[in-house]
Amino acid sequence: MTTAMWFQAIGILLIFLVFVGLMMARKLPTILALPCMAILFAIIAGVPWLSNNPDVTSIAKTILAGGSMKLSGAIAGLIFGAWFGQVLNKVGITKSIIRKAAELAGDKPVLIAILFFITASIIFSAAGGLGMVILVGTIVIPIMLTAGISQFVASIVVLLAVGVGSLFNVSNWAVYVDVLGLSVDKIANYTLVVALPLILISLIMIVFYVKKDGKGRKAWAMPAATPGDNKKVPAIALISPLVPVLLVFIFKIDIVPAVIIGAIVTILLTWPKRPIHILSSAMIEGIQDVAGAMALMIGIGILLSSVMSPQVSAVISPLIESVLPGNPLMYILFFTILSPLAIYRGPLNVWGLGSGIAALFVTAGMTPVAAMLALRAVSNVQSVSDPTNSHNVWVADFTKSDINEILKKTLPWTMASVLISLIFGAFMVF
Repeated sequence: MTTAMWFQAIGILLIFLVFVGLMMARKLPTILALPCMAILFAIIAGVPWLSNNPDVTSIAKTILAGGSMKLSGAIAGLIFGAWFGQVLNKVGITKSIIRKAAELAGDKPVLIAILFFITASIIFSAAGGLGMVILVGTIVIPIMLTAGISQFVASIVVLLAVGVGSLFNVSNWAVYVDVLGLSVDKIANYTLVVALPLILISLIMIVFYVKKDGKGRKAWAMPAATPGDNKKVPAIALISPLVPVLLVFIFKIDIVPAVIIGAIVTILLTWPKRPIHILSSAMIEGIQDVAGAMALMIGIGILLSSVMSPQVSAVISPLIESVLPGNPLMYILFFTILSPLAIYRGPLNVWGLGSGIAALFVTAGMTPVAAMLALRAVSNVQSVSDPTNSHNVWVADFTKSDINEILKKTLPWTMASVLISLIFGAFMVF
């Protein structure tokens, strides 16, 4: 690297640190921080604002216009996933599954916590987003607290279910398809490598804290009943949340058609009144649920286009190459030790800077599968422990728990799941 490039690299690093600090302090939302960083990175690296030559990278055309469309496939997957979640909610399947779990568990705290963890994980594998977390949480958390489970355990049951469910939620996979150019079936082949350790750690963690924390309070104001709470759903329809997942895993169907088939199967199995209205209104409400995530993906696409531009990549790539792990042991240690960088929208957070960093890893010589596996493993830390997640904020507020205590108590466990995943995964990708 020349002296000028070193100054450019230092400038980009300083910009990065400033914006991470602003995001951590909640002075600047990630939705705005990502495109701002993208523009500043490009300016420092010498990318022109406009160019008459279509082959020359420019900020206006390549980074802003092209970047905003870069994750269009991932955005489509997100929309259809949210639509499916609303369909499940409107026909009564989500609440029916939770009621069945509550009936099976009786008044045994450990069994209640485990069954709700499994139930919520299945629901979140079909539908993510804050709206679905609120829907599920407002039902299962009061039941757990009434059964004597502590506020902290009730919180982590929901958060761990979010983490497990997000790994199987096929609409989340589209970001890896767009960023790393991987096929859906390739992503599916490695899903259990990152999911099984988190499931095991979650079960151990739930049992440990239920036993350790003892009895919680039993007085809790149950949420008011809403229309549709008593809908009769055929037992066979309760498999509906798994339909898209099975179609992708077994039949290797792409994400959007798998979700569409899942929604159609749900309607056929439940046959509600006004099915057309349910499908159309679910689409509108689903888009409202994920509007923030869609905006975030546009920002990620813009940042990706910036860091992958020839000028920015030429400045950053030598730094990435110098720290890139080149063997299984270093791969395991590198991503396990640095896994906390997935929280606070850090450089290993796929919903923040992580997508751009992953692209640079691949450019520097890491295989796309290795980059995908690392990001998905460290996402366990982010999805469960990150206090900047909207679902973490809501759960902590609803249970009256300290969000920073949730971070401190869950982080060692989620890092352990990362370590186990990487131990198995490293010898598969190297």
